[in-house]
Amino acid sequence: MMLILTSQCKKLNISFMQRKLFKSWILKSTMELFVLVEMEFWSREDWDAAIKIPLGVVPAGTGNGMIKSLLDSVGQPCAAFNATLAVIRGHRRLLDVATISQGDTRYFSVLMLAWGLVADIDIESEKYRWMGSARIDFYALQRIFGLRKYDGSIIFVPASGFETYGEPLDHADDIIVKIESESNSDMEPTRTQQYGYHGPNVDIKSLNWHKIDGPFVSIWLHNVPWGGEDAMAAPDAEFSDGCLDLIMIKDCPKLSLLNIMTELSNGGHVKSPYVSYLKVKALALQPGFRTEDPAKGGIIDVDGEVLARGKGTYKCDQKSLMAYDKLLIKVDQGLATVFSPI
Repeated sequence: MMLILTSQCKKLNISFMQRKLFKSWILKSTMELFVLVEMEFWSREDWDAAIKIPLGVVPAGTGNGMIKSLLDSVGQPCAAFNATLAVIRGHRRLLDVATISQGDTRYFSVLMLAWGLVADIDIESEKYRWMGSARIDFYALQRIFGLRKYDGSIIFVPASGFETYGEPLDHADDIIVKIESESNSDMEPTRTQQYGYHGPNVDIKSLNWHKIDGPFVSIWLHNVPWGGEDAMAAPDAEFSDGCLDLIMIKDCPKLSLLNIMTELSNGGHVKSPYVSYLKVKALALQPGFRTEDPAKGGIIDVDGEVLARGKGTYKCDQKSLMAYDKLLIKVDQGLATVFSPI
């Protein structure tokens, strides 16, 4: 038996005994509902049973990066008919899950994390939602010509073949343990997870950590190739390789940046000399303030939702799940299951 959820579903409260009636869940919505269902699975005491239920996604509205990635992997257009057919055929594919942690607070991601330019465009363009999908392009132009740079740093574990990126750290273990165990912000997080899935069990001290300091124009982590139907953010991303694809821009002339953004539709942006593109197994983000306005921070965007807001940002008076502070991202290979065309 299948359970079909649409974008009108805003709250889930289904016990495991009820879920046993459903062998799969079909979601006709954007990424918002997909993430809502996954968070419901992972935050429960019986998460290990719930996570085995495969999810099917049928595109609706905008921001259909997951189903676009699944269908494009076999050369099919992102259409509701093709997505529905994939569910009917019943083929399944494993999907990596990223755990984002800050102290005791956990959040889970299956699509992407952005900080800097991409996050600012995605979240701040909401003020122009009346424009429809054109709001993204409209606000992207504003942000490119009014370019912001952010201080901060990233500490990461490069995948095999990408060890030349960044400076190796001899004593990174103490830094990473501190990031994982506590936040230096005075902000009180909105929720602490007491049970359920807490992320992969990784010996972070044994990993080969590297560091890159800012300022940054954009940090973009991707789990699948497409961030939306018209944004092939990470052309080499795989669904269950145990890695996240990092797209990083540190410094870039505005006209070159405009060209980079126009190349997003075909993945050509990663060929730009101003773009660093690599795979990482784990990453610690230490976000800072704007270089041109140190009183203002940035936005951390996860799967299209605000994870953290810095001071002086859009809607900074609203509470967010995490503080605008250090956070750690680890990957659990193939934890989730989705319906796939093959």
